[in-house]
Amino acid sequence: MANPAHLVLEDGSVFRGESFGAEKGGYGEVVFNTSMTGYQEVLTDPSYAGQMVNLTYPLVGNYGINPEDHESKRIQVSGMIVREHCDRPSHSLDGITLHEFLASQDIPGLSGVDTRAITRRLRSSGVMMGLITHESPELALELLSQQPPYDGVDFVKTVTTDVQYRWDDPPLLPGAPGYRILVNDCGLKYNILRLLRSRGCEVIAISAATSAEEMLALNPSGILLSPGPGDPQLLDYVVSNIRRVLGRVPIMGICLGHQMVARALGADTFKLKFGHRGANHPVQDLSDGRVYITAQNHGYAVSSDSLPSGLEVTHINLNDQTIEGLKHREYPVFTIQYHSEASPGPRENEYLFDQFLDLVAQHQ
Repeated sequence: MANPAHLVLEDGSVFRGESFGAEKGGYGEVVFNTSMTGYQEVLTDPSYAGQMVNLTYPLVGNYGINPEDHESKRIQVSGMIVREHCDRPSHSLDGITLHEFLASQDIPGLSGVDTRAITRRLRSSGVMMGLITHESPELALELLSQQPPYDGVDFVKTVTTDVQYRWDDPPLLPGAPGYRILVNDCGLKYNILRLLRSRGCEVIAISAATSAEEMLALNPSGILLSPGPGDPQLLDYVVSNIRRVLGRVPIMGICLGHQMVARALGADTFKLKFGHRGANHPVQDLSDGRVYITAQNHGYAVSSDSLPSGLEVTHINLNDQTIEGLKHREYPVFTIQYHSEASPGPRENEYLFDQFLDLVAQHQ
């Protein structure tokens, strides 16, 4: 029998269920994700550091966990909340269950709760801090009041790589362009490295704090600024280095990378009420009017009222009209707020990596 547990939000809301995964409490900003599949990628996505994820799809874990779908070296969420978790998965690559995966890395889960009610609460009141706990709700609220707010912590420092490394899978084929692409790791997903490598690039992941001088000394053909967790306002040390390489090498920014490029050029960012997290967000390309269904995971956005001259909006979110893409009229740089690497899908936006490499080719 699973032990009773509950989620307590900072507004006093209590959602009762049962624990699975690690038998311990968990603390973080509670957010919701609307994807129907891809729970393993969500769990291992560094952009979720410091957050507990409420999945709106009711059955989770039915195809187990396999070694091929990790997006980083460990689970990144601080807790997972589901309506029902499956303890008898069926899949040809299935290795362990969701419960076993969480327990193996000491991450708590909560099941048997009304995830729809949690989502409605977050949509009406905004994301907020919460606890998965076995203690009383009264004690949980007291503990919550003693914890730091999500936007007061630099989570990039907790997820970035400590050492520079090359990504060599798959091997380069004869005739591959061999462009040297640096991926500034603010919380990268492995699929970014896979997709660049599959396009014939020499791929090097570097720490988020790598200086502009160190980046340029590596003689890159291009620099990709990765997604990542937390508030871009806390990342001045990254933004200042981006500012010093702008115009000197082609740059692509994804999600947090998009926000940091905008900040480096003088724009502001702001926190969304409940963010965009899922695989079904419609984005319009303003150049031709085409609409793409995109994977997204972000709680902050670039302010349209703060854009400096030279920075042009290329894509917008059709749900709330927020900025989803930017390019500079002079510098070889473009950015997207959504995830061209997806994982989980949809995969129709991978063409943006080709667009980036075309930009790189123009500046060789």
